[in-house]
Amino acid sequence: MTEPGSEAPPEIAFTFDGQPIRARAGATLLQAWIAAGLPLTENVGCMGQGVCGACRVLVRRPGERLAGTALACEMQAEAGMQVSFVDHFPARRAHAYDLHALTDSWTALEQIDRVFPEARHCRHCGGCDHACPKGIAVQRMVTLAAEGQAFAAAALFDHCVLCNLCVAACPEHIDPAHLGQFVRRMTAALTLRPADLIARLREIEQGGQPIDPEAPGANPAAAPSP
Repeated sequence: MTEPGSEAPPEIAFTFDGQPIRARAGATLLQAWIAAGLPLTENVGCMGQGVCGACRVLVRRPGERLAGTALACEMQAEAGMQVSFVDHFPARRAHAYDLHALTDSWTALEQIDRVFPEARHCRHCGGCDHACPKGIAVQRMVTLAAEGQAFAAAALFDHCVLCNLCVAACPEHIDPAHLGQFVRRMTAALTLRPADLIARLREIEQGGQPIDPEAPGANPAAAPSP
């Protein structure tokens, strides 16, 4: 309800997962979805449970032929948009490695080759770069990792939220997001731990950020066996 004499904030109309939605100007796609009273599925990280990057969407603006990728928590709603949530794209295979073995920098190249041999098969098609909603130079990271330049590769992936859209885009099934996570873990094992990470872990241990394992969405149903 607006105050007497004040004007209601302007609204825009767009379509989200086939639902016609009216939202206040300036609202993010996720805010618009919630304000419309539509239910959230499992694992939207910023809602207290799940993983950051789970609100991945495809977005097409009026007049555009192709849809682009975005995160619903960051992209502002625009009039006439067509938006669809994107299902999770898991890695095509498990990448098993021992975190304790990542501390030997002399074997970094061998470890990357062993865990992600497909990184050397990159076609340099640019699909991963176009898919990334954070603007990360994903293809460059893959190239650096394949050359054994773990620190340089990890630095490019500081803002990755593991939305896995690059995983879906890669024709060689390199699973770039998981490769990026691997080289970040490798560099972390070779350096001092970040002070802000240590502070956050202590806060969790002291109950400053309680985790409720029984909260809604914390225990999604297991996928049926094939």
